[in-house]
Amino acid sequence: MRYIPRIKSSSYLKTNTAEGLDQLASKREQQAIIQSGQGKVVMQDDASYDETQETVVLLKILALGNREIKEGKVKPIADVVSRLRAKKTRA
Repeated sequence: MRYIPRIKSSSYLKTNTAEGLDQLASKREQQAIIQSGQGKVVMQDDASYDETQETVVLLKILALGNREIKEGKVKPIADVVSRLRAKKTRA
C-alpha cells in the first residue's frame, strides 16, 4: 500500500464511524483502513472520488489517443478541416 497519511484500524472505524466519515468529508483526504495490521481498503469522500474518476477517464482518453497515433490511425488536420467544411456547405 502506498503512503496514505491517515491510517485507522477497522475496529476504530466500527466504533467511530460518524466521526470518521465527518473527517473524510471535511479534510478531503484518503483514509486507509487496516485489519490485523494489513491494509484492507482506502476510503475517500464522494467529491474526491468523482475527481479521481474524471482524472482516470482523461488519462484513458490520452492513452487511447497515443495508441492510435502509434498505430497510424490519424489523419492530417488539413484533410479533417476540408471534410468538415464540405459537410458544412452541404447542410
